[in-house]
Amino acid sequence: MIVTRIQLKNWRNFQSVDVQLGYRVFLVGPNASGKSNFLDVFRFLREIAKDGGGLQKAVSDRGGLSKIRCLAARRYPNVEIEVELAERQGAEPLWRYSIALAQEPRGRRQPLLAHERVWKEGRQILSRPDEMDRKDPTRLTQTHLEQVNSNLEFREIARFFAATTYLHLVPQLLKKPEMFRIGQMEEDLFGRLFLERLSNTPEKTRKARLRLIEKALTLIVPQLKQLNYTEERGVPHLEAVYEHWRPNAGKQREDQFSDGTLRLIGLLWSLLETDSLLLLEEPELSLNKAIVTRLPGLFFRLTKKKKRQVLVSTHSEDLLTTQSIEAEEVLLLSPDSEGTRVQRASDIEQVRELLKAGFTPGEAVMPLTTPPHASQLELFR
Repeated sequence: MIVTRIQLKNWRNFQSVDVQLGYRVFLVGPNASGKSNFLDVFRFLREIAKDGGGLQKAVSDRGGLSKIRCLAARRYPNVEIEVELAERQGAEPLWRYSIALAQEPRGRRQPLLAHERVWKEGRQILSRPDEMDRKDPTRLTQTHLEQVNSNLEFREIARFFAATTYLHLVPQLLKKPEMFRIGQMEEDLFGRLFLERLSNTPEKTRKARLRLIEKALTLIVPQLKQLNYTEERGVPHLEAVYEHWRPNAGKQREDQFSDGTLRLIGLLWSLLETDSLLLLEEPELSLNKAIVTRLPGLFFRLTKKKKRQVLVSTHSEDLLTTQSIEAEEVLLLSPDSEGTRVQRASDIEQVRELLKAGFTPGEAVMPLTTPPHASQLELFR
């Protein structure tokens, strides 16, 4: 199942968004245009639906509703998210889930449900507030999505959201985890506990995935011939064996890996891990151009069999050089004083004309993300 459409009102940078999504989605735009905030919609729904999560925690973790609400919001201050889910791209929606958030006018100023609605195959099966909510308004501090005793009819949606995968591996957190003990986070978004993630994977599955990752690394990491998982005194490690001038090949552990090698391992692991919605932020970081240009094909091959959806934010023209990327797969984020606009590249006439002339998606779209006064930066004193 994939997300085929998303509508937003007053979410972060976005005053209003209504856009179709496919199996691959590439988000492009200038800095601070909202690429991470667009991906955060799906993390937000995940945190509502997952065990130990819920609406209040998901909002609190983001600093409260005032930090989520778009600065361009005026007469209509509610924050709204609506998604359509289908079995495959191009199919009619199987599910539609809509949530709107308001703030308690006085007292604790908690976020409250302005509405929560669910449709299955076009038939509405949930509409809140209902009579019980009106009798007990405290119920509006929680969604039915997070309550197993209330979401039986649409638990498939809850499971889909809860399974969403996000990993933006920061190599320094993995190399020196003892230097970044900033409180135990329930969700390891940046890879500090990536090795524990491997440790908690069944041995047979872990070995199979690492064999595939090893096969990829031997093609692009000089002299690397083997990648192993090992434990020392109960502490998990990754160990690479390199061809070396000595009779016995040299070995290195993860704290000696290059940043690019670690990020590539994290990326490949995430692609192999599940068949859930996958969110990737700037996967090109620390990677050679020749590798970056082949990532879209890698995403396609590793997700095609599972019909897995991948949403990717990027600043890299190299990532969008392949002609196999369709204009419908690229979303351009354009900020202005009324909030960031989101357009499919296929809906922009200038882009369509350039693609017809033989330009790559990167060449056609990325110039539109350049800040208008960027050239003046070199004059900064």
